[in-house]
Amino acid sequence: MLRLLAVLISLALLGAPLWLTQGPVHEQLAVLALTRTDPLPRTRELVAQERYAEAAQYLDYFMAYGYVRGDPAAQHLAREIAARRESLAYQAGKAAEGVWSGQSDEAVGQAAGVISDFLVIGDLRDLARQGWLYAQGEETDPVLIALASLGVAATAVQAGGAAAAAPSGGATAPAVAAAATAKSGLSALKWLRRANALPGWLGEMLMRAAARLRQQRRLSEMAHELAGLKGALADVSALAATPGGARLLAATTDAASLSRAARLARAHGARAAVLQDITGAPLAESLALTERMGPAAVQRAATYGRQGLRALNEMGAARFAKYSARAAKVAYKGQALRLAARWLATLPAWLPSLAGAAALLLCWLTRPRRRASKTEANLAG
Repeated sequence: MLRLLAVLISLALLGAPLWLTQGPVHEQLAVLALTRTDPLPRTRELVAQERYAEAAQYLDYFMAYGYVRGDPAAQHLAREIAARRESLAYQAGKAAEGVWSGQSDEAVGQAAGVISDFLVIGDLRDLARQGWLYAQGEETDPVLIALASLGVAATAVQAGGAAAAAPSGGATAPAVAAAATAKSGLSALKWLRRANALPGWLGEMLMRAAARLRQQRRLSEMAHELAGLKGALADVSALAATPGGARLLAATTDAASLSRAARLARAHGARAAVLQDITGAPLAESLALTERMGPAAVQRAATYGRQGLRALNEMGAARFAKYSARAAKVAYKGQALRLAARWLATLPAWLPSLAGAAALLLCWLTRPRRRASKTEANLAG
């Protein structure tokens, strides 16, 4: 009986590659082998650096999933961050920061900075500050000067277009609209520049646009120049309106990648930047997967890091959701199960077959020998 059992086990090992390397068993093992991201260490690190807005954004991403939402430590940390951000002193400080510097990581400070730019106060403030630095022989920021110059021009187009609207029967309305769009995007670009999130390629493009604008003498020509920036400025505005959008913008390399970053932000909203932070995937990869699988599937897979995105890409949204749900149910079995699954998922396909073949050979070599008959015994004697 034991020998028969050993033979059956050996045969199972011979056929192991069929169920270990393909099909549902392999996919379930692949998901079980994944490790979900623990957001608490990174969140505490951000809190220690007083980056409360980023800490809240990071932790909120994971609070959508039960393995973090049910953790008392995560709940306590979320309450601490919220209490800090809601305090009157903190809000007032962020608002003042937005007006004075045009830069803030909180919505209230960003709104204050945008308002000051729309009232041209911010553009004049930046030009005056850069002029003072130049007069003192200190280094100036040519990109910030270009942005402020474009902002002043957009304000002039708005004012001139509005004044000419009545006599022209509304013919200048497109110019006014283009200027308004430009003002929004330029304001966002300025605070992104101060946050060191403006990539070099975009700064160079803006400086070229400002140089061309300085050569224009008529409002219509200025409006045309601003209209040429409409697409890029709209994408920047989308990123600026997204929490963590500055980090997405910093990863862009050209206008095409800027467009991808904006589309990713529109698809995932406040979760876009954290998704990129925890996976480290290229923008093109994340966007392509989002458009194929849907935002919800990608966000869930991202809690497993880059490997989660790869598993989602291989299995599809439905199967990945099914296997990850099963993995969540058996999570109580602890690290031992995950290690076993990871070992089985990475096991070379030939190893079980080799073990099975060796076991069968051993069974054959150690088989009971047939007892000799009397005739054979007499002949032997």
